Amino acid sequence: MGNSPRCLYQSEIAAFLDGDREAIFGTLCDSYHGDMLTTSREAWMGEIDILQEVLAPWKMSSGQVVFEYDIPRLGKRIDVVLLLQGVVFCLEFKVGQSSVLQADIDQVLDYALDLKNFHKLSEGRLIAPVLVATECTHASSVIQSSVYDDRVVNPLITGARDLQGLISGVLSRFPSEPPIDERWAISPYAPTPTIIEAARSLYESHSVEDITRHEADQASTDATISYLLEVIQKSKEKGEKSICFVTGVPGAGKTLVGLDVAVRQTYQGLDAPVEDEGAVYLSGNGPLVAVLTEALARDNYQKSKARGEAKNVTDSRREVGKFIQIIHRYRDNMLAKIRTPIENGVLEIDPEKAVRLDAAGYGEVEHVAIFDEAQRSWTHKKLAEYLKKGGTYGNKMKVANFPMSEASFLIWSLDQREDWATIICLVGGGQEIHTGEAGISEWIEALNTTFPNWKVYISPQLTEKEYAEGRVDELLRENPNVTYSKSLHLSVSLRSFRAEKLAAFVHALLDLDERAASLYVDIKDRYPIVLTRSMDKAREWLHARARGSERTGVLMTKEAARYKPLGIHVLPADNRNAIHWFLEDKTDTRSSNYLEDAATEIQVQGLELDHTCLLWDADMRYEDGAWRFFKFDGKTKWNEQLDNTENKHVQRKYMLNAYRVLLTRARMGMIICIPEGNRNVTASGFPEDGTRLPEYYDGTFEYLRSLGIEVV
Repeated sequence: MGNSPRCLYQSEIAAFLDGDREAIFGTLCDSYHGDMLTTSREAWMGEIDILQEVLAPWKMSSGQVVFEYDIPRLGKRIDVVLLLQGVVFCLEFKVGQSSVLQADIDQVLDYALDLKNFHKLSEGRLIAPVLVATECTHASSVIQSSVYDDRVVNPLITGARDLQGLISGVLSRFPSEPPIDERWAISPYAPTPTIIEAARSLYESHSVEDITRHEADQASTDATISYLLEVIQKSKEKGEKSICFVTGVPGAGKTLVGLDVAVRQTYQGLDAPVEDEGAVYLSGNGPLVAVLTEALARDNYQKSKARGEAKNVTDSRREVGKFIQIIHRYRDNMLAKIRTPIENGVLEIDPEKAVRLDAAGYGEVEHVAIFDEAQRSWTHKKLAEYLKKGGTYGNKMKVANFPMSEASFLIWSLDQREDWATIICLVGGGQEIHTGEAGISEWIEALNTTFPNWKVYISPQLTEKEYAEGRVDELLRENPNVTYSKSLHLSVSLRSFRAEKLAAFVHALLDLDERAASLYVDIKDRYPIVLTRSMDKAREWLHARARGSERTGVLMTKEAARYKPLGIHVLPADNRNAIHWFLEDKTDTRSSNYLEDAATEIQVQGLELDHTCLLWDADMRYEDGAWRFFKFDGKTKWNEQLDNTENKHVQRKYMLNAYRVLLTRARMGMIICIPEGNRNVTASGFPEDGTRLPEYYDGTFEYLRSLGIEVV
């Protein structure tokens, strides 16, 4: 049997048992791409010897032995998959090891869950994860399916000596399983990676293949990426400046698309960056940049170390930093080149502060700049005030009378190139969460008034009301350079592979749309959403849900204020805290999994967890058929945002959007905790805690329960 491109060796059981161990080992080596490590050689030889002895009783059974089967979503390989009598055995070997670590058990369970969730020909199959610590002297005695009723056996542990008996025990416990499709090894695979997993795979392989869904009816990331690369190529060939606006539902893969285009354009299928073809991924989201950069750097360092390369983690961080950057630093680098003071509201390059290059002119070296969350770019007023005082990033220079919004200045920065340039704006609808964020209208105003020669490629979805208050058509009506393309809209949520209508449900819930209840019915079986009044019950629910290395975490808005009585603290704003919260494992108290520190919308926008608890405080309340918005004064009371000034209107929009972000962070399910409040009264008859009165919470709880959401 020929090997699948997704494994290093594949064979019928009989052929494997009759095969020469050196020849099998040679096939593994020949199929392996990369530098062979001594530890890998020793492990493979040990696994071959063990399995040729263990599988002897099943020589006449139909089945397959598959070595080093690729798990694209995790960026790892299963040591051995054994397909026998209708059961999929995932075997993770620890050759020479006698002790068993929790991390090893989580690893083999992760493999089994990945096959269950994303591997087409494993759907509905019985999957048995087995950890083989070869020198271990005891084996699991209880063989049973997990409490989740998903046909994944609870992880099993054994040494080499007892492996045959354990396999026999599983087959006896689950007899009469239907045969497994002989094409199992080349099964369609539909992984939906977390953005961290996707970025790791992209950065190491310079290819998006295998890490996004490929079925055309499920997702459009491939079409969007292809369209953007075509625009880039066209701009290069014609010497044009172009800008693309990509829209998408929450979790649809906008950030993944941006990272992928940056990698493809920079590397173009080669191992090293192509000279003068570079692209840079830019985000104003400090936690996102910090977490992605650290995740990539750690992974790069570990893989380099395994290859025997002399590199420290600081080198890896520096290498990754060229590819993913905080937008403020990019902006400040261009600010350092301008003539000051600014006269007549016109920006000019100061030749004494910058070097002019033949092609780049006074621009940066990258031809392509990808701005994630472009709707969060700053208004002219906020940027001018910020620069007047002196920025907190980069050069900290003070610039008086700055004449542009951030969007306009970023276009101006790329416009300094004398050959060609492409800007890609990734736009999330209804996700402006900071005062001073301009939304998308600021970009369009700049193109109309200051950069009329730029070619504009736009998603038709950008005309919806959640973008630029529904004024996009009006704003672009007189612009002759506009091309609309459906390829620039990502309509399917990749984040929540269980609930592709989650985004629609969240919109309806927050918009008080009567369709919310029916949308909940459509998603609840695949994507559990439950309600509770108790943080203890919320923690129990999350602990019971999380399996293997799946991540859990508590979320709340930055306006939440009365969470300490519930045993919750807010995650401090420093980016290092976000790194620990998202990346450390469940043995580290700084990890999200400890369910002690809650992250806010500022820290989680663009990132995700597997299971979340949204702690809904009294800052946004449902009363009498409408939302009411409050801010805590830090002492004794909540103040309602009542007046209809523009500032208060904007603040209410941001508070609504904060909940929109938090309700779309979980990939697999969430629990919403709306506290009971404090119902106690003092001896004098006054509330014991006037900041947590039950009526602050009860209306919201009853509204969500009225949608049919189950209470636990």
